[in-house]
Amino acid sequence: MTSDQAEPRPYGQTFEDLAAFLQRPVPDGYPVDQVRECVCRSCAGRSFEVQVMDEESAARRTCLTCKAREFIADSAEYWDDDAPAEYFCGCPCGHEEFAAAVGFSLREDGDVRWLFVGLRCLDCGLMGVYEDWKISYGPSAFLLDQV
Repeated sequence: MTSDQAEPRPYGQTFEDLAAFLQRPVPDGYPVDQVRECVCRSCAGRSFEVQVMDEESAARRTCLTCKAREFIADSAEYWDDDAPAEYFCGCPCGHEEFAAAVGFSLREDGDVRWLFVGLRCLDCGLMGVYEDWKISYGPSAFLLDQV
């Protein structure tokens, strides 16, 4: 592929596709050691609207089935409902409904070093990383269960 050719956009249909997308090698990036699917704790739904903050690294998902809102990982600590800018994630196709997963890069001791919020559009299947942030404290392995 020449430098003027764009890399093909990644599309998928399943959680496994999204997990493989998150685990692909990224030059100069941290490897993703584990991927966890986002599942609503209230109704076990797997379709969401997702919001991210403009100034902070934080993400919140709203279940499309039961409307329950849940923060991803440690986002509750950084979320500010009074902040001037929070954005609903949107796909280039125009839809805002996603399947979601979180990829975790782990330190040797099992603590989380970095996390990546991956979304797959439920309309066209386009996948992308919509937010990522560094975890600079420990212990942090408990974040693996907060997706």
